[in-house]
Amino acid sequence: MSVKECGDHREARRKFFRRVTASILVFILIVLITIFLIWAILRPSKPSFTLLDTTVYAFNASAPSLLTSNFQITVRSRNPNDLIGIYYDRLDVYAEYRDEEITLRCRLPPTYQGYNEVNIWSPFIYGTMVPVAPEYSLSLDAEQAAGSVFLMIKIGGRLRFRVGAFITGRYHIHVSCPAYITFRGQSDGVLVGENAVKLQFVQRCHVSLW
Repeated sequence: MSVKECGDHREARRKFFRRVTASILVFILIVLITIFLIWAILRPSKPSFTLLDTTVYAFNASAPSLLTSNFQITVRSRNPNDLIGIYYDRLDVYAEYRDEEITLRCRLPPTYQGYNEVNIWSPFIYGTMVPVAPEYSLSLDAEQAAGSVFLMIKIGGRLRFRVGAFITGRYHIHVSCPAYITFRGQSDGVLVGENAVKLQFVQRCHVSLW
């Protein structure tokens, strides 16, 4: 074989590999554009959350600047999308008083939520002798003496959207559910057992994604 024939053979191989590479890149580009168009047309909506009730088993702020509490909450989540599923990879539930966490975080099990599907969780959240800032401790004592305490039930974690076989990257989700905990009289709630009181809310929560 002459030198010229060898050079032509190598050039032909290079052209073949260039064509294959270009074809693969064009295919990937078409797939990405298709996914983007589907995503843009569907425009996924964030899930909605509702705080249904809170059962108070313990709420004791008698110790100076220390709080012991024990709740069971019921939260409903709904996927409002018709063609988009949601993977809840991680969800942590806890309670706050004036931006201070007063319970440990309870992690919910990972869940897939289908189109227009509803999920309901009823986790227990509690804290034992949790330190409270002195300025908040005074207001907490005053609110409890007045008969009601305003808390915020928080849910934080990460989720992914699914469109057909395509799954997005992870989004941060932050949910805030206002809850008034009342103490005076059983008319504010339903007595559960000997000491617990179940308070009905059906309170819509604020949801943010980023």
